Amino acid sequence: MNELRPGDRDPHLSPGALPPHEGGEPAPLPVPARGKWWWLKRSLQAMLLLFALLIAWLALTAPLSKSLEPIAPPQITLLAADGTPFARNGAIVDKPVKAAELPPHVKQAFIAIEDRRFYSHWGVDPRSIARAVASNITSSRTQGGSTITQQLAKFTFLTPERSLTRKAREALIAFWLEAWLSKDEILERYLSNAYFGDNTYGLRAASLHYFYRQPEKLTPAQAAMLAGLVQAPTRLAPTRNYAAAKKRMELVKAAMVAEGYLTASAAAGMPYPQLDLRNRNDLPSGTYFADWVLPQIRAENESGYARETLRTTLDTRLQRAARNAIARAGLGQAQAALVAMRPSGEVVAMVGGRDYAASPFNRATQARRQPGSTFKLFVYLAALKNGWKPDDRIDNRPILTGGYRPKNYADRYSDTITLRDAFATSSNVATVRLFSQVGDLKVIALARAMGVTAPMDPGDPSVALGTSGMTLLELTAAYAGVAGNSYPVKPRAFPVEEQGWFERLVFGPSRFSGQVHEDIETMLRRTVEAGTGRAAALGRPAFGKTGTSQDNRDALFVGYSGDLVVGVWVGNDDNTPLQGVTGGGLPAKIWRDFMRSARGAQPAPARPQPNPSGPVEPLDAPEALPIPEIPLGDARVRFENGRAVISTQVGGTPVGVDIDLGNEAAEAQRRAAAALREASARTSEAARETQRRIEAEANRRAQGPG
Repeated sequence: MNELRPGDRDPHLSPGALPPHEGGEPAPLPVPARGKWWWLKRSLQAMLLLFALLIAWLALTAPLSKSLEPIAPPQITLLAADGTPFARNGAIVDKPVKAAELPPHVKQAFIAIEDRRFYSHWGVDPRSIARAVASNITSSRTQGGSTITQQLAKFTFLTPERSLTRKAREALIAFWLEAWLSKDEILERYLSNAYFGDNTYGLRAASLHYFYRQPEKLTPAQAAMLAGLVQAPTRLAPTRNYAAAKKRMELVKAAMVAEGYLTASAAAGMPYPQLDLRNRNDLPSGTYFADWVLPQIRAENESGYARETLRTTLDTRLQRAARNAIARAGLGQAQAALVAMRPSGEVVAMVGGRDYAASPFNRATQARRQPGSTFKLFVYLAALKNGWKPDDRIDNRPILTGGYRPKNYADRYSDTITLRDAFATSSNVATVRLFSQVGDLKVIALARAMGVTAPMDPGDPSVALGTSGMTLLELTAAYAGVAGNSYPVKPRAFPVEEQGWFERLVFGPSRFSGQVHEDIETMLRRTVEAGTGRAAALGRPAFGKTGTSQDNRDALFVGYSGDLVVGVWVGNDDNTPLQGVTGGGLPAKIWRDFMRSARGAQPAPARPQPNPSGPVEPLDAPEALPIPEIPLGDARVRFENGRAVISTQVGGTPVGVDIDLGNEAAEAQRRAAAALREASARTSEAARETQRRIEAEANRRAQGPG
């Protein structure tokens, strides 16, 4: 076999195959050199990919439609049920302007002071940036270099942070806007969203706010002053600092002269505009009621420039009565809250604290406090629904076994007690036993069905005594379900049309049976008339329940009378104990005070005017005699001048209760006194006749048989 010499090709290799390396392995293929066209191609591909990603990012983060939306929520004015405005919240905005409809001097004023090369640059002006940098280095005065397009990008799409990253994003969005919008469209969107101070956004809103004039009719002086506000609107607002606004206006006029928009003589003769503030807002921006309802409105409404005026269910007279009842309560350092609603859930009054200006925290809707014994409503309702009766008896002795051993107030116990009395006197031991016998799951399920969202742990007997924190609004709405025998009740601030019979049949609320509803109302009424809620008595049917949490940290009274359901809470914000305050004390008195004011004092009857030609009114009619005191157990009751005065003793201390019975009761007293006088006369005559007969019989027996 012939050996191959160096340089000879192996005849057994296929054409194009490489000879093997030493060791028998084939040699690697040669790598072709990457020329400049290859690198250029890859660079173009990378740039196109980066550009596509940039376009996608801009489309997601800076949609052009966003520049057509207001940058602040528009103003909402809330009206009470009678049409009285009581709160106005949100930015003052108005419909966008059209560049073609604005006078030239309006557009020129803004362009001259904010972006003199607006119509020639592509969103970013290098000359303005260089001038701003030089000014910032050589002087103490800070100067911005942002164009109108950059400003639109900044306040429409970006946060107010100051960083190079944000400036880079601002420039990119500015190029994006310039690529897709015309110059007039950019100017329109800028003028329609710029901030002008006094919570006013947009040129139309600002011209109406400061000058009560549409922007299409602004004078050159008014336009110059408004254009000057954009740099520092809060500091330059003419309503706060008219002198600073005038000084800035001079700079605008000088810029307009420099750009040829205005002659020097016209600028010198331009007067300072006079403000016309007839549209100024004098309403508070927030109240407890407004703060509760505004987030609901914002969540439901679409963004837009239109202002809204909405009529609510708030009753101005009842709201005033609620504020006065809290103010007169003598709370000391404690706080209080009151919410009043109709059985349908329409909230008519809300007070979330003693002073909104000092503390806007709404204790009626935001504070989750223990309801105490007011929660017992659900325990006894569940028992009634499961066949118990108000006269059924339950063990009322101390609980001496188990890990949870609640006590009754003042250690008042008995062998047994009826459900009616246990509810009225707020027996803790009887309620816990009832909770156990009815079943915690049934009680919790009923509370949930009535709208309670508070966490309630099955197996925890303390739930029966109201240890689960909830808002006063939530608790009052549950009582409204009893008042109207329709649950759950959703508290609402706007009137809603009643459901038709078919809707009620298919989607309608739940109801208690007639017997259950009658029984629970009997128990609620007894609590007010003879139980722990006696301080809430009104002299007319009233239903309610007191509540006091552990260590007197919360005191409540929730109840209803007529078509009003009212909840009252008293406590300290730091959750420290109240001193000597229980639900049957101060909260019940606030409830009664509000309810009496809500009912309204009956006007005194008009006195007859003298009329010489008319019939003579008899003046010798006898006055009604006072009704004598009536013994009632350990107490005595007397009636005088239309009032019932109850006197008794508690622990040796004299206690008196004075109840105003009204004009009708006074008339009834006079009739009763006359009837009593006649009955007294008849009784006296009968007594004398009886005495005569007794004496005659005694004489006859003394004489003996004849």
